[in-house]
Amino acid sequence: MSSMLAQPLKRPSGPRVLACIGLFVLGAVVGVAGALVQPAWFPGGLLLALAGEAGLCLGGARATGSRAGAVAPAGGWMIAVILLTASRPEGDFVFGTGTASYLFLLGGMAVAVICATLAPVRQPDGDGVRLGK
Repeated sequence: MSSMLAQPLKRPSGPRVLACIGLFVLGAVVGVAGALVQPAWFPGGLLLALAGEAGLCLGGARATGSRAGAVAPAGGWMIAVILLTASRPEGDFVFGTGTASYLFLLGGMAVAVICATLAPVRQPDGDGVRLGK
């Protein structure tokens, strides 16, 4: 019996790396779109923005078959949203002070963690997958 921890790490394939890079960029796009939509139609815009992120993270995880597919768009979303929270020298900013903005930021982080946790993981190869067999 071999443990999954004892197996050597396999290098990710080229298509999987490209998929993760694409998911990272899509996560940034969804973050920018969600930042613009969520204040427009409260609470529907907020729910739509969070559902878009959840769909992208879970879809990416299912498409790649690993947690990396959920973490990549979550990372892109996080970086885009954090960059949008900074104010510019002119005083312009995307997020106003209010409950909806904080719900978007904290809810998006929670959705990213939940999706990365629920993402499918690769199973070890071989016959001795279950203990006691």
